[in-house]
Amino acid sequence: MEDYTPPYSAEALLAMMKTRSHRFTLFHHVPVFTVAESDEVSAQIPGFHTRNLFLRDKKGRMFLVTLGHNTPVDLKKLSDFLGVGRFSFGSPTRLWTYLGVRPGSVTPLSILNDTVKQVQLILEKDMMEEQMVNFHPLDNSMTVGMTPQTLLNILEQHDVSPHILDLNQMAPDQDLLEQKEA
Repeated sequence: MEDYTPPYSAEALLAMMKTRSHRFTLFHHVPVFTVAESDEVSAQIPGFHTRNLFLRDKKGRMFLVTLGHNTPVDLKKLSDFLGVGRFSFGSPTRLWTYLGVRPGSVTPLSILNDTVKQVQLILEKDMMEEQMVNFHPLDNSMTVGMTPQTLLNILEQHDVSPHILDLNQMAPDQDLLEQKEA
C-alpha cells in the first residue's frame, strides 16, 4: 500500500489549520520516534506533552489513544473497560493505511486521514483539561501546541467524535508496577 496518498500530509494539515484560523504554535526539531527520545525536545517546548497508542483488537477494531506522555495505562484494563478483545499494537502497514503516518509520527490529528472512519479516537480526560497540549502534525520533526478546544474544533470540522475517557482508572496495579521496577 506504499502508493497510497493520505488526504493530509504535514504540509496540507498545517495549511488547513492556518486557512481555518486554528491557533497553534509550531516548533521544528530533530525527528523523534519514542517518548524517551522526545524528552530532550519536550523540555524546550512549553505545554503538556502526549504520546499515542495505535491499537487493534483480535476482531480488527482499531483505536488511537492519545494521553499524557507519563500517564501509565494497562492495556488489558483498557480493553476490558471498552468491552473489546485483547489489544495489540497496530502494524506500520495498518498505521499507514488507516492514519496516513509512519511510526513515530502518530498524533490525534492523524485521525483526519481515516476517511472510512475505522479508527476510534480516545483522548485522555486529564490531557483535555490542560491549557496547552502538544503533538506532532503528522511529522515527527515538528510539534504543534494548541488548546484542547482547538483540537476539538478541528476534529468536529472533520466529523470526528472522540471519546474522552478518565484513564486514571486504567493505570497498572501498584503491585505490578513494583514487580517491573524490581
